Amino acid sequence: MFESKNPQRTPISSLGEFGLIDHLTANAKVKLANTALGIGDDAALIDMGDHYQAVSTDLLVEGVHFDLSYMPLKHLGYKSVVVNLSDIYAMNGVAEHITVGIAVSNRFPVEALEEIYAGIHLACEKYNVDLVGGDTTSSRSGLMISITAIGRVEKTKAAKRSGAGDNDLIVVSGDLGGAYMGLQVLEREKQVYLENPDMQPELHGHEYILERQLKPEARKDIVELLAALEVVPTSMIDISDGLSSELMHLANNSNVQVNVYENKIPIDPSIYTLCEEFNLSTTTVAMNGGEDYELLFTIPIGDHDKIKANPNLTVIGYVKEGSGANLITRDEKVIELKAQGFNHME
Repeated sequence: MFESKNPQRTPISSLGEFGLIDHLTANAKVKLANTALGIGDDAALIDMGDHYQAVSTDLLVEGVHFDLSYMPLKHLGYKSVVVNLSDIYAMNGVAEHITVGIAVSNRFPVEALEEIYAGIHLACEKYNVDLVGGDTTSSRSGLMISITAIGRVEKTKAAKRSGAGDNDLIVVSGDLGGAYMGLQVLEREKQVYLENPDMQPELHGHEYILERQLKPEARKDIVELLAALEVVPTSMIDISDGLSSELMHLANNSNVQVNVYENKIPIDPSIYTLCEEFNLSTTTVAMNGGEDYELLFTIPIGDHDKIKANPNLTVIGYVKEGSGANLITRDEKVIELKAQGFNHME
């Protein structure tokens, strides 16, 4: 039996996900000269001489990160890979390899694992990534999947969270809020089913947002686009926990102030109707929803002409000296942002 020398019992929820990471890694010291970037970014960077090797790991747990009542196993395998590859692309890198760890209870037959791996192989095929190893073990509490993604980053193009500077522009790919609204629809239909199993789920017309939740895509294409446009981001992060949280990360890591305009945030038209139906604010959904896996990055203001006409990219704000993150509302009020993305530790 493990006995702590400290009898104090601090609830994990009091720290939150990121606070817990900071707390547990506070004493981690870099000892090797080739560790170019350690804990605290989308991926670690290891100096390989002529390039950096990027490494990132994510753990997905049943009942916390996914619900098998509406998440198909093949989609789960696909998504578990994609969310890890997204971290490599968020370093402005190219993903190359993954390893897979799965813990599974005896309620799952072999065929279920085959479905998960079908999704994993599909993602590897689409993103030109090789599955090179992993581990499988038993679990007494459901299904858990851990993916480690490994990639390559050119030294002169590495985009850390800490590089944003005064007068940089803040840019986001794609649109935001779809994944969260997809989750709301799925949860609603789940409750309807639990109350009346004979009722068919009403999912027609929601294909876009459902795919954003169940089968997201990592923005490898944006990394390729920026390279073609000869634009090197000064900082970058993927939007996994909500735009608000990611803006806070960029501001804190770069020691700058970030300011975004509410009326510039890209939102798919279908989201507006759904938000009315669910009595939700579109801005709140876009800022705090999470799981969109779009790329949020900063660029020098001199690069604006290179990206301004591209439909995949939207300038949503600017960086200036200072600290914190602000939302400039449609009526030009300045609201200080607080990180309110999904907290897995609550």
